[in-house]
Amino acid sequence: MKNFKIIVSIVILLTATSCEKNFLDRAPGVALSEEKVFSDPVLASQFANNAYNFLVDDYARFNNHRGTTSQASDEAVSGNTDVSIRTLNQGLFHDHYERGGSALNDIGGIWERAYAGIRITNVMLGKMSTVPWTPNQDPTRIEGEMKFIRAFLYFELIKRFGGVPIVDKALEITDNADLPRNTYQECVDFIVADLDQAITNLPPSYDNASYGRATSRAAMALKSRVLLYAASALHNTSNDLNKWKAAADAAKALMDLNAFTLHPTYSEIMNVAESPEYIMIKIRGPRAIDGMLLDFIMSPGSGGAQGSMNPTQNHVDMYEMQLTGKPITDATSGYNPANPYAGRDPRFYANILYNDAPWQGRRMQMWNNGNDFRENNIIYTATRYYCRKMWPEVYTRNTTARALFNYIFFRYAEVLLNYAEAQNEFLAAPDNTVYNAINTIRARVSMPNLPLGLTKAQMREAIRHERAVELAFEDFRWYDIMRWKIGVEVINKPVMGMNVVRNSNGSFTYNPIVLPSIYQRTFADYMHLYPIPRTEIFKSKGVLTQNPGWE
Repeated sequence: MKNFKIIVSIVILLTATSCEKNFLDRAPGVALSEEKVFSDPVLASQFANNAYNFLVDDYARFNNHRGTTSQASDEAVSGNTDVSIRTLNQGLFHDHYERGGSALNDIGGIWERAYAGIRITNVMLGKMSTVPWTPNQDPTRIEGEMKFIRAFLYFELIKRFGGVPIVDKALEITDNADLPRNTYQECVDFIVADLDQAITNLPPSYDNASYGRATSRAAMALKSRVLLYAASALHNTSNDLNKWKAAADAAKALMDLNAFTLHPTYSEIMNVAESPEYIMIKIRGPRAIDGMLLDFIMSPGSGGAQGSMNPTQNHVDMYEMQLTGKPITDATSGYNPANPYAGRDPRFYANILYNDAPWQGRRMQMWNNGNDFRENNIIYTATRYYCRKMWPEVYTRNTTARALFNYIFFRYAEVLLNYAEAQNEFLAAPDNTVYNAINTIRARVSMPNLPLGLTKAQMREAIRHERAVELAFEDFRWYDIMRWKIGVEVINKPVMGMNVVRNSNGSFTYNPIVLPSIYQRTFADYMHLYPIPRTEIFKSKGVLTQNPGWE
């Protein structure tokens, strides 16, 4: 007889002012038999709810909370060169999961977590017809949730590894578990089929008690993302325009519902309980200061143990001048290198903490021996920047104030960006719908519209720039670089920081600098896909094949 660990759900109403909790808040697990679980509709629905716990649902997840994908990309560095990041930066991807610290790493950890969650969805889908459902449950919705979660977990796998084995049922102990990899396209087709079923089964929205569950609109957003990745260079080597059209159509279908708008204030996007922009978020209460905030995000100048989430100068330089809408490399942009932080895209001030920035009733001090920087001291920033987007201002060591910091699965700005990219790639030249999607995002922060008459290639660069700025530090940039297949070009560029000198008269002198070699990266073309964990290759007795370059 089989036993399952049942996670008991507690439903607590969500309000904007209370301590947010949700249908996944967990009480202690109880070991119950399969017969007991699926003969009781309440236990069966709780078993299904447990599948949500296997989704990737936080940004700082490497080595407990000490690394993000931003630090693998050109967005940021790990100031203390945490092993989980250092192994990725050095191209030692096998070492990332074999000696990169505690879960959740981005290779072996994701592989195990995703397939564990997929098993739960497969078990639940296989038992749907045997559960004596009552009017208090909604089996159609539960089936849709399982299809959505299974699709989401398979997407997390294929965006990292390419084609993976498709397991569409719960394997018994006598079944052969040594399965070969399906092709990437087979996986995409399987995911899309699950999502189409989820779109049919799921409601468009929920009341507050179930806020955070998968909806038909979340399934549409995921479909948009899946098809965008499938159309991109890494897996669309022939540049099949039909794939771009499918991706554009998927995003447009969600846009045409007119169900979402951009949140009015960009700087609040991570920190509100509800937003007209949110399509699906991870519901959790205000963050405790211990862990990610105290031990990863916060400057020692505010009481942080180590502030190692440090944006790069490479990323900072992406923020255009607000008045002209031009990059700082343009001589007519209005940029002044002696006053580098004045007049920038307002998203810069929402995302980055820089020298002399107003913060917590003081100003950031990024010069040597200032409150926020000490030379050759790894608990301080390596770049002279901290990540404002991940650090709600209320958090200092000696305060009891708390704030929300959400993990956003899908927000409307991403859908607009997905549409603009796919539509631009499908057309011979960008049309008004492409401009409108990007200009809508820029208008929120009072940035000028894109100039008219851009070529397809120019618009491509504008869209990629807009994604880098709008979605900064939200777990997109690293995977965008991978799917665009531009890692060799982007990741191998010198990683830069800013040298800040405080002059005797109180003014500052700024000079961009190349960071020490420990922060520089190595990236080869084969690294656009992760290696399959070696333990999985060995267990399969040669049935599971390794990605090229990682043998």
